Amino acid sequence: MKSKLKNGIALFLPVQIVFVKWLANYPAFIEEYYSNGLYQYISIFFRYLLGWIPFSVGDILYASLIILTIKYLITKRQYIKKKPLVFLRNIVVVLSIAYFTFHFCWGLNYYREPLYKTFSINENHSITELESFVSRLIKKTNTIHTSITADSTKAVVMPYSKEEIYNLTTIGYTELQKKYPLFNYQTPSLKTSLFSTGLSYAGYGGYLNPFTNEAQVNGKIPLYRYPVVAGHEAGHQIGYSAENETNFIGYLVTVNNKDKYFKYAAYSYALSYCLSDIRYNDPELFNQLYAKLNIGVKKNYQELSTFWNNYENPMEPVLKSVYSTFLKANNQKDGMKSYSRIVTLLVAYHQKHSL
Repeated sequence: MKSKLKNGIALFLPVQIVFVKWLANYPAFIEEYYSNGLYQYISIFFRYLLGWIPFSVGDILYASLIILTIKYLITKRQYIKKKPLVFLRNIVVVLSIAYFTFHFCWGLNYYREPLYKTFSINENHSITELESFVSRLIKKTNTIHTSITADSTKAVVMPYSKEEIYNLTTIGYTELQKKYPLFNYQTPSLKTSLFSTGLSYAGYGGYLNPFTNEAQVNGKIPLYRYPVVAGHEAGHQIGYSAENETNFIGYLVTVNNKDKYFKYAAYSYALSYCLSDIRYNDPELFNQLYAKLNIGVKKNYQELSTFWNNYENPMEPVLKSVYSTFLKANNQKDGMKSYSRIVTLLVAYHQKHSL
């Protein structure tokens, strides 16, 4: 690549940043022309192109880039010392290309209309409303748990393989689309991440590769939690970037599945977020509500807690802090805390729709 072209690409980075921040002021425009327009063609193209491949192309792409970067730094170390400004310019060139590709392929979805507006539901809830909802959700969770295990003390064991869960998730989207056409999910591309161990140590259940539009699920998480994570990542694929919204979509697509194991996964998932919210604000009320849960449901929660505890490491808070900063830079002011904002969506949604 010629030096003048590199300079031009590097100088284009600040222009892009200003343009994206300006465009963020027009969510209705992004909603109509990007999220429900251009992006739909981009995402379907990549899913047609890569969805049939049984492994994650995006994971291999990331691994290759890391290896090539290390190789470049080693082989070009003398050149870098001699021409540090050129090296910095080259870094900015790479960042400029990555920034453009990210926002073109997926990232502008961060600035679309929020889902609570699309559903015409409230953005806030009271502790009384939350307590009422959780009481109903506990009954629902206990009932479906007992219908599966026939014993309130036994944990639910998911009887499906990962591939079967992916297929059932796709079926769930077909059912959900009948109610809400905006959740149209064509040509699925759900895959188990090749970096599942790394994701576990980083504390993540999955991720969407914005450059290949492949939804990656952490293959090591307990299977009873797998359906909602798969639904969450597929939610990113269809154009929703906010983590609270894709948590909510993961719940909706899983609870609308006719399979009782999926319904249990959805109810217990929603309940875990709601109970965490109550524990933070009112520990005494949390203890009262938690005591009403079947022992088997508590065992499933303990299974998940034990899994994450086994992968605790000193770098996890650092990685989450970096990702939280990334989220804040992309229109999610609460950072990692945005995941838990699913509670408001759950309460508000079920005020309009029976549980």
